[in-house]
Amino acid sequence: MTTDVSTYRYNHTMYRVKDPKASLKFYSEILGMQLVDEHHNPEAKFSLYFLGYKDPASQGLDRLARQGLLELTHNHGTEDDAAFSYNTGNGDIGGYGHIAITVDNLQAACKRFDDLGVKFIKRPEDGRMKHIAFIADPDGYRVEILENPMLK
Repeated sequence: MTTDVSTYRYNHTMYRVKDPKASLKFYSEILGMQLVDEHHNPEAKFSLYFLGYKDPASQGLDRLARQGLLELTHNHGTEDDAAFSYNTGNGDIGGYGHIAITVDNLQAACKRFDDLGVKFIKRPEDGRMKHIAFIADPDGYRVEILENPMLK
């Protein structure tokens, strides 16, 4: 039995989310992703939502054939528990870092995030790294925002 590593592709990262409505709104309306696929399992009490960016090369492809997706996993009932939260891996212990999204204009994107009430972890003017920002999604997962000069 053999396998060819040249065929391997990065498919998705999974985040557990407390409230799928809030998370879907954040990733679609704030960050511009599209819902690619969803799967609901009422018996096991969970739902999966797969989001990604519109990509002509991925048009019509099954989600397993795409690259760079974000999977949001919702365990039913967590949205009703005010005390419930997930460990994002970025607390005192550290561990997990973030996902990164490129934008056409960092300053304009940050102004838009401000206008939409998005929580900032780091603004471009904070610290020494002026070319990046970090925002938080509804569960507190970090999203790095980078300007891609090829998009200008």
